[in-house]
Amino acid sequence: MKLLGGAATVLCVTAVLISPAWSDDKGKSKMDEVKEAVENAAAAKVTIHEALKTAAGKVSGKVIEAELEKKAGRLVWEVEVVTGQNKVMEVIIDADSGTVVNVSEEDLKHERKQ
Repeated sequence: MKLLGGAATVLCVTAVLISPAWSDDKGKSKMDEVKEAVENAAAAKVTIHEALKTAAGKVSGKVIEAELEKKAGRLVWEVEVVTGQNKVMEVIIDADSGTVVNVSEEDLKHERKQ
């Protein structure tokens, strides 16, 4: 498993080094985003596999997205699941302890406006 993590890190760093260094609308360069992602991955005690398993235990359906990010100074996994009722549910999992912080339905109307 560590081999895959190391390979992913090398691929991310390589992609950044050969791609243009543009900025997103928040003012972060691509290099900054990759550096932050690598640091977050190193700091997370809960793996993506464990987060997906936890989310599946809370909401049944198909996982469509998983993202590791900081929210309110806390490192969390955000896992989105499409249910059998065609609702998109977001399961927030603490990346340190593996506990479920929140489960909520995604507001698709709000997402489209952004």
